[in-house]
Amino acid sequence: MHNDHHPLDDFFGLRPDAPKINKGETVKEKFHRRFGDWPQLRLLPKVLSPRERYLIVVFILIIVGSLISIPFTTFNHFTKPAPDYGGSFSEGEVGQPRHINPLLSQSNDTDRDLVSLIYSGLLKYNEEGKLVPDLADHYEISSDGLNYTIYLKTDAKWHDGDPVTADDVVFTIQTAQNPDYASVQRINWQGVTVQKVNDTTIIFQLKTKYAQFLNNLTLGIIPEHIWQNVKPINFSLSDYNLKPIGTGPFMFNKLQKDDLGQIQMYELTAYNDYYDGRAFIGTIDLKFYNSEDEMIDAYNKNDVENLSYISPGNLDKLRFKQRLNIREVKLPRYFGTFFNQDQNAILADKNVRLALNYATDKQAVIDQVLSGYGTAVYSPLIENVLDVSGDVTKYHYDPDNAKKILAADGWDTPDDKGILQKSSGKKAEIKTRLTIRLTTSTFPELAQVAGILKDQWAKIGVEVTIDTLPTPQLQQVIKDRSYDALLFGEILNLDPDPFSLWHSSQKRDPGLNLALYDNKTTDGLLEDARQTLNPLDRIQKYNDFQKLVVADAPAVFLYNPLYLYPQAGDIQGFNVKVISMPSDRFTDVEKWYISTKRVWLNSPE
Repeated sequence: MHNDHHPLDDFFGLRPDAPKINKGETVKEKFHRRFGDWPQLRLLPKVLSPRERYLIVVFILIIVGSLISIPFTTFNHFTKPAPDYGGSFSEGEVGQPRHINPLLSQSNDTDRDLVSLIYSGLLKYNEEGKLVPDLADHYEISSDGLNYTIYLKTDAKWHDGDPVTADDVVFTIQTAQNPDYASVQRINWQGVTVQKVNDTTIIFQLKTKYAQFLNNLTLGIIPEHIWQNVKPINFSLSDYNLKPIGTGPFMFNKLQKDDLGQIQMYELTAYNDYYDGRAFIGTIDLKFYNSEDEMIDAYNKNDVENLSYISPGNLDKLRFKQRLNIREVKLPRYFGTFFNQDQNAILADKNVRLALNYATDKQAVIDQVLSGYGTAVYSPLIENVLDVSGDVTKYHYDPDNAKKILAADGWDTPDDKGILQKSSGKKAEIKTRLTIRLTTSTFPELAQVAGILKDQWAKIGVEVTIDTLPTPQLQQVIKDRSYDALLFGEILNLDPDPFSLWHSSQKRDPGLNLALYDNKTTDGLLEDARQTLNPLDRIQKYNDFQKLVVADAPAVFLYNPLYLYPQAGDIQGFNVKVISMPSDRFTDVEKWYISTKRVWLNSPE
């Protein structure tokens, strides 16, 4: 009889003549009956083809791998990634820190950045740009809008371990109000009385209603026990301005200076007893440079991982952009050209101002200077950032209309350079040329905008002479209001109060009414809006205000740039959408994280 069974049949005990199962036999006996003698296992490689051996090995590896992966797969299935403590980052800044003190820091971006990390206010802006409690646990406003009662968090401590009390708040405000300390915050606290009720309760009393008063409560609080013995004459010179003690999520650890005494770096570490929970990131190094180009060069050399800000025109200078998240954040800031009608009689003519508005191609400015990272602005309020209506007259680019307006106003005779002239005098023998001197900063972005405006306005017959001035000279020119037209920027709060920018009482320094605008109706609207507590009613007054300003054309409103914040790609948790000022990008910095861990689903992180 032909034996056609496979050799493996013998190996695996599948022989037709294999013994039947016997009850009661041992494991060894069962194995021997089924597989024969142990040495038969050695026959396996001989009876298998190479392909069969390969498949069996793969099969065994798959089984072993699956068994090993089961616990890991199960763990990943029932857990999720969550922030963990650890990690650090370095960030480049342009400028030098001088006064890391909330009462002295308002004119310096680097100071403000450090203050926002080290100090806390009673309130702060959240990632949506809304005011929320910070050192305050909660607050109450009286029905007449004159009394604000603040209740402090009971677990807030200074970085040296002392508790935060109402005495610190009272001391901070009274120091800001005292002219001997020369605080730039003094103007915000005039007419305000601060009173301690107990260690955790303070009452602010206003003489007149001020709807935006809560904005003032974002001021960082300084420790009384540290500063009370510093005399006013030494206030700005104190070592505590460079080695501050605050209550914020990060605390001062050390600084480094170069051979010339310039500060090169600040190292901040997470404060373990921070009242809102210790920050996830352990260390932040801020490094300081003289210019944006120097800061970019430092990034390209891997000396820093973040950049505090980058101009759109410099984005192409960044190497390794794949390492970055370019955060695009809204900021209530706009740039415009403000006309001084007292300085140049030509600009006192509304028709000339209207023509200049129609002759301005705002989108071309945005595309050329901002690489598209901005939006056109048509009023003294910013509709895409603030809760205001965009229902205003918009002077869209229309150079033909601009020429018609000028011609109807008598500007109809060009000279040999194409500059329009206007005849005056009884016999029209006097010719006035349409010329304007445009003053701005040496900041490259603004210098470029000035050049574009010069070219655009030349197309309708206007001659523009540009003065670009370094900051100290420009500040003096602004203070004296000695300019024809000023290309400059203005920053509003997220709850705007444009009083200091447009009320007629602010036409002279220290007011910021750069257009020297004077309109009794808008003055009344601004005064009433300040005392209107209902936000919807207040916004309506501001809508009426902006319509009147636009109709008078005291300026050419240009653009609202996005704030570009290049942040290292491994930093997570940044959710900021709108900021009141650049330092607010550190809002909720304690929630940023680099390291992660896995936690069980539905469990607290």
